[in-house]
Amino acid sequence: MSSSTKVLDPAFQGVGQRAGTEIWRIENFQPVPLPKSEHGKFYMGDCYIVLQTIQGRGGAYFYDIHFWIGKDTSQDEAGTAAIKTVELDAALGGRAVQHREIQGYESDKFLSYFKPCIIPLEGGVASGFKKPEEVEFETRLYVCRGKRVVRMKQVPFARSSLNHDDVFILDTQGKIFQFNGANSNIQERAKALEVIQFLKEKYHEGKCDVAIIDDGKLDTESDSGEFWVLLGGFAPIGKKVISEDDIIPEATPPKLYSIIDGEVKSVEGELSKSLLENNKCYLLDCGAEVFVWVGRVTQVEERKAACQAAEEFVAGQNRPKTVRIIRVIQGYETHSFKSNFDSWPSGSATPGAEEGRGKVAALLKQQGVGLKGVTKTSTVNEEIPPLLERGGKMEVWRINGSAKIPLPKEDIGKFYSGDCYIIFYTYHSGDRKEDYFLCCWFGKASIEEDQKMATQLANTMSNSLKGRPVQGRIFQGKEPPQLVALFQPMVVLKGGLSSGYKKIVADKGFPDDTYTAECVALVRVSGISIHNNKAEQVDAVATSLNSTECFLLQSGSSIFTWHGNQCTFEQQQLAAKVAEFLKPGVALKHAKEGTESSSFWFPLGGKQSYISKKAAIEIIRDPHLFTFSFDKDEVYNFSQDDLLTEDILILDTHAEVFVWVGQSVDPKEKQNVFEIVQKYIDMAASLEGLSPHVPLYKVTEGNEACFFTTYFSWDHAKATVQGNSFQKKVALFFGIGHAVEDKSNGNQGGPTQRAEALAALSSAFKPSSEKTSNMDKSNGLTEGGPRQRTEALAALSSAFNSSSGSRTSTPKPSGLSQGSQRRAAVAALSQVLTAEKKNKSPDFSPPRSHKSPSSDTSPHAETKSENAQLETEGAQEIVEPKETEEVAPDTESNGVDSELKQETVKEVDDSQNTYSYDQLKAKSDNPVSGIDFKRREAYLSDDEFQTVFNITKEAFYKLPRWKQDMQKKKVDLF
Repeated sequence: MSSSTKVLDPAFQGVGQRAGTEIWRIENFQPVPLPKSEHGKFYMGDCYIVLQTIQGRGGAYFYDIHFWIGKDTSQDEAGTAAIKTVELDAALGGRAVQHREIQGYESDKFLSYFKPCIIPLEGGVASGFKKPEEVEFETRLYVCRGKRVVRMKQVPFARSSLNHDDVFILDTQGKIFQFNGANSNIQERAKALEVIQFLKEKYHEGKCDVAIIDDGKLDTESDSGEFWVLLGGFAPIGKKVISEDDIIPEATPPKLYSIIDGEVKSVEGELSKSLLENNKCYLLDCGAEVFVWVGRVTQVEERKAACQAAEEFVAGQNRPKTVRIIRVIQGYETHSFKSNFDSWPSGSATPGAEEGRGKVAALLKQQGVGLKGVTKTSTVNEEIPPLLERGGKMEVWRINGSAKIPLPKEDIGKFYSGDCYIIFYTYHSGDRKEDYFLCCWFGKASIEEDQKMATQLANTMSNSLKGRPVQGRIFQGKEPPQLVALFQPMVVLKGGLSSGYKKIVADKGFPDDTYTAECVALVRVSGISIHNNKAEQVDAVATSLNSTECFLLQSGSSIFTWHGNQCTFEQQQLAAKVAEFLKPGVALKHAKEGTESSSFWFPLGGKQSYISKKAAIEIIRDPHLFTFSFDKDEVYNFSQDDLLTEDILILDTHAEVFVWVGQSVDPKEKQNVFEIVQKYIDMAASLEGLSPHVPLYKVTEGNEACFFTTYFSWDHAKATVQGNSFQKKVALFFGIGHAVEDKSNGNQGGPTQRAEALAALSSAFKPSSEKTSNMDKSNGLTEGGPRQRTEALAALSSAFNSSSGSRTSTPKPSGLSQGSQRRAAVAALSQVLTAEKKNKSPDFSPPRSHKSPSSDTSPHAETKSENAQLETEGAQEIVEPKETEEVAPDTESNGVDSELKQETVKEVDDSQNTYSYDQLKAKSDNPVSGIDFKRREAYLSDDEFQTVFNITKEAFYKLPRWKQDMQKKKVDLF
């Protein structure tokens, strides 16, 4: 391409050298850089150029240029912005994607740079606009639209502006009101709250009140009455009036035109990439979007003329303003452009990132701009990715017909390429009780029937666990790091053991090359880290060798280790480990490259030449998030907040594909996600070069694994809030205890809930004379009965468990401090349960819950399980509490269970009775009597406790109970 701007505009000197946003405003027909403090402010009378620079994982830079046209700007200024946009692109090497943005009709991508929204300001440079601090506050009414990016539009401050279908924000001097139309979208309600937070901080110094008004609910004594007074009184509101804003252009079959000398001419023939010549410009009309495609050897003036011709083309057809004009350069086409073609073959003519970077550097050097190091690609270090926590329980089954056969422990990690397997890993992460990773592994030579059966059985397992496992589909050769790291080592062998594979081999007359302990086999060992140390059997010929790797050669009862001259010490260690795995106790024969004996070459058919080249590492590309209508709806600059509980989303990293399923998704849709995502993979394979066998995972909301959350700035507090999108946002905005719409979803903690929990506790354990008047006799509860105690315990446990995670601006209630309040509740509970123990017969045992934690995925499943355990064990474990110090914040999240345990341990510690570890362990030869065998560890001295558990008593009792139990089992004190 000849990108020859004779004089680079001084405003564009040194642009695009770092990731981020750069903005210029057109002033007197020249681009003037805006300081960072002015980013996000757009005046209606002006035009702006916005450059978004993204640095890819490989080090290359990618650019999007947007020129924004205010509704009050002049045609000349708009034309200047368009021309300067082309010049800026030329300064960047001519490979940016260009977008025209009309005020009020901006693209999702543009708005994503300025979350949560932009609110265009009146005035402009020509009219001598005033700064915001110089303008007196004016009450404004906005309509707020958009599920992930918000389009704010000011409407007349009048009741007639409201309707039942939209969300409105009324911004007054002392209070911001959100009005939710009865038919408005839940997700738009949630985004409106983000806008309110922005307005509160930006224009109210964070000090104004916020109120939510529901359409159709009038309470003259509340915020609702105040809202309607501001609008002249309550009265029925009208139906929504359809305006140009609501007109969505129809998507039409794509039609291709050539642009020659500014004229648009139809191109006949079937739409194909081969029609696009690199010395011409083309227009692709898709109805809702109009693309200008620019060949990479076109001149700057041709590109300017092509963009102008596109604007005239749209204007001449009286298209709505929502039509988007996007310009793409050859080799840097967007997915939305390529998706209009049946396929997009990759070719050697496509310029790579390095070519573009080199052109940028050369061009800017001509202009006197030094770019030290810009032409060099950043070194890509292979870092250890996020992996699942080790030490969990691993189970593997091989598929044989309609059955799954469990692998013995000694064979876990050994896979045959003709078979299919189900892998189930149970582990603990953080304070959660159990997490699950469930995946199917398909060998390259496995039969389709086995693959289908593995999928069916894995789905059944997942459903039995209420969909909690991260469920994956893995093909041989595409094993992800988190899978490989679970096996030490992982070895893939030739052949298969399943009856289906054996039958296919026999029917086709193929020799059965299944690995056995006595056959001739060559195994390649190339990994050097825990996440890539997979070994694989290859053809037993000398040409399979590689100087950069290690190999194992099995011949009869002998095993040679062959070390290439460029292999690493880690590979040599892994090779010895693999040999021990395949043949325990085998004596290894060592062969270093260049010193091999004839006995090494003979099983390989003689010495031959082989390569000396490292295998290419598949680099994770920049991740993209899509909704199911993938061809149009990419979620740009995504964050955790874009994972809306009503949605199914696809995260594509090119190395892996995740489908995230929100809790509020229709159950029928949840069952079909793998089939729908397969359509996405098929499309991306033809357009983006995605592997058809890319690892695929289903991740359900609330059960996200670390290798998924690594692509977000993950906040676990947000992930634990229950409810729909709006209810979650309300809980985070106002505090966890704030109820909205469905009040049952508002019980998430906070002062109000603590008060209710204490009241429930008090009611449960009052003397019968006081309690009778407060009971609801219709519910069948008896005085102090198990059901009432269970409800009181559930409320109390929920209140305590949620306190550490609460984010509330509501002041705490007066009276007892949080720690004192807890101690009082614990004391009351302790007294009642202790008294009950005395009144019950020795063989009395309160009923246990028969539902295991793994089978209950309701929002309060964990709380229910702990409450059942509390009720069962309370009479035995709880003693009269002593006055203790305030509970530390980091231990409060463990709830009632943790606090009762601390009281119990303190009682034991005070007795000064200590015994040796040998006496206390469960299988002791000299057992001690007269102790509480459920708390063996508490009788250890502090020093011996530290020696046995490698942790102090204080730290040990801050752990969740399940972690304590695991530790006690390991040292025989359970």
